[in-house]
Amino acid sequence: MIVAPLLGAALVVNVATSPLTGPEASEANLTLQQKAAATEPLVRSATDCIVRAVMSDPRFGAEPHAAVGDLIVESIRSCRTPVRAMIDAYDRYLYRYYGEGSGEAFFMGPYLDVLPKAVLAGTNKGAQ
Repeated sequence: MIVAPLLGAALVVNVATSPLTGPEASEANLTLQQKAAATEPLVRSATDCIVRAVMSDPRFGAEPHAAVGDLIVESIRSCRTPVRAMIDAYDRYLYRYYGEGSGEAFFMGPYLDVLPKAVLAGTNKGAQ
């Protein structure tokens, strides 16, 4: 009777401690540059979504530069899917370099720091 639980425990330990295979193993072998390149399309997608949301807001046309910060904050709600994908990918690919929760830290820090400039640059491109 004790053999079955021991066999089950041995199997769980063996699986839990076995070497990585599959996508996780290949991701672990990527360089920092490759991991950053993997997150770039998701950063671009989130930024493009925010730019479109800001441009489509009627308040932006009335005062394009005055309310950009407020419009960005409000656009996050409608862009939550690409923003969440960006944060999750940053956590997935770059957590070993920057630690747990690095996606949120990236979003709340460097990303939001440059986002107003990126939005204004993107809206200027869209106006041409």
